[in-house]
Amino acid sequence: MDIYDLKNAILIGFFMAFMIGPVFFMLIQTSILKGARAAIVFDLGVILGDITFILFAYYGSRPLLEKIKDDPRLFFFGGIVLIVYGLITFFDKENKKEKLEAAKTIEVPIIKNNYLKLFLKGYFLNFINIGVLAFWLGTVLVIGPTLNMNQNAIFSYFGVIIIAYFVTDLGKIFLAKQLKNKMTPTLIYKVKKIMGIILIVCGVFLFLKGFIPNDKINQLIQ
Repeated sequence: MDIYDLKNAILIGFFMAFMIGPVFFMLIQTSILKGARAAIVFDLGVILGDITFILFAYYGSRPLLEKIKDDPRLFFFGGIVLIVYGLITFFDKENKKEKLEAAKTIEVPIIKNNYLKLFLKGYFLNFINIGVLAFWLGTVLVIGPTLNMNQNAIFSYFGVIIIAYFVTDLGKIFLAKQLKNKMTPTLIYKVKKIMGIILIVCGVFLFLKGFIPNDKINQLIQ
């Protein structure tokens, strides 16, 4: 993996750690109510859910990935997935300010010091979110061909994403009180809208990449 891929993987992991949703609030809340150790155990469950989705996305889409390797136009599948996910994020009904306020204040009971249940709670809370699978599917469809379908390179890339994600989450855990005070419904509303737009733009770019030669894309960017 070169420096460019390493940087991109780190940025994706950092970006993911700040995707606002049930996992985000549960992580902050667990850190405040149960302490850093409990929050880390919960987060490990979340990460296992992500790893499960990555494996599903990779092995489930491998025939398509092999085609993309020979026909770059099929990049548009990954672009469509990201566009749809971005639209869902942007127009999500749960993105209303009153819903966000309720999600921020609801207390979710967690059994004290029961780390196994915390771990499973993190895993299943992440696993039942089909949007996470869509995100990983789009990412796998895009990244696989760029790494020449080298399995070791692909898993190394996603390993860096997961590590960057976990390290960023550790920072969130230890800054939980400050984050909770700053994450007002208005700010969360704006962040989710911005994230939806970013995903849509990335999806459009990837869609076009399958049909426009790279040199022309670079000229447009410049």
